[in-house]
Amino acid sequence: MTFRQFIGHETVEPVQYGLTMQHSTATVPAKNQPFPGWLATLWVHAREHSAAAIGLGLALLGVLALLVQSLLQLAVGDVGPGMRYAMLGGAAGLAATALGALPALALRSIPQKLEDTLLGFAAGMMLAASAFSLLLPGLQAGADILGNKPLGAAVVVLGMALGVLLMLGLDQFTPHKHDQTGPCGPAPDHCGRVWLFVFAIALHNLPEGMAIGVSFSQGDMSVGLPLATAIALQDIPEGLAVALALRSAGLTPRLAVWVAAASGLLEPLGALLGVGLSSGFALAYPTGLGLAAGAMLFVVSHEVIPQTHRNGHQTPATIGLMIGFALMMVLDTALG
Repeated sequence: MTFRQFIGHETVEPVQYGLTMQHSTATVPAKNQPFPGWLATLWVHAREHSAAAIGLGLALLGVLALLVQSLLQLAVGDVGPGMRYAMLGGAAGLAATALGALPALALRSIPQKLEDTLLGFAAGMMLAASAFSLLLPGLQAGADILGNKPLGAAVVVLGMALGVLLMLGLDQFTPHKHDQTGPCGPAPDHCGRVWLFVFAIALHNLPEGMAIGVSFSQGDMSVGLPLATAIALQDIPEGLAVALALRSAGLTPRLAVWVAAASGLLEPLGALLGVGLSSGFALAYPTGLGLAAGAMLFVVSHEVIPQTHRNGHQTPATIGLMIGFALMMVLDTALG
């Protein structure tokens, strides 16, 4: 699914793609519906993809436990520097998403070439952040804890695998759409086209927030500050893209900006998860860094880069990626 589908040459009818829900003509036999409505569809989808469902279920149980742990720390006032920094970093990501959405109050679209270049820039920053602010500190931490570089690297690789499995599960069970392979997830026809896009962007924000939380979990500004800065910068074009998509769907400019800003709420939530992920035993820190890096690399490779290469603007998108990568490298050196 490209942004041009929403902000391109066609006008999208608000009744068809706005806040109203579209219902699939496909039905499930009553005897196979242990739950009513959309839960029945989710149940059937889970039965058809049992391995992904089991993996996602285990991952979500772990995520829920981490979230409860972080919320309990907030409730009892046991808030260390890592938690404070992580929440500020997550809030910065949310604020950057809202800031990027603001031009949609006056704009209805931007040129596709510019859009692909901006998304390439965001992809470059995410790639560099994964390498310099997550994987390298994770490798160093793993080696220091275990006193062995190969074992430290193995711990980080294990974390990367967990991050990829988490994103594969979320990708399988979140309604969204790809240009080449079509709709994904349970009953994508039940959602208007623009909402599939909003879900996809919100899904991107979760690993970004987790990365911020993990990077700040030890209170180390040299790890967390460059990463949080990079993620906030690349959230700006994402916020604009979401707001323009919602405007093309028929929402008023003000409502489109509000909903686009709300898509960034998963960043502070992800930051809470990230802090919880790395606040346990010592090896949780390098494992968590690897998990966040794996999730971010999955998003960049699976969604962002292919999206920027679908409209004939591969070269500007690649140049944008290189600029974003270089900028993040400089930020890591200057702020780290």
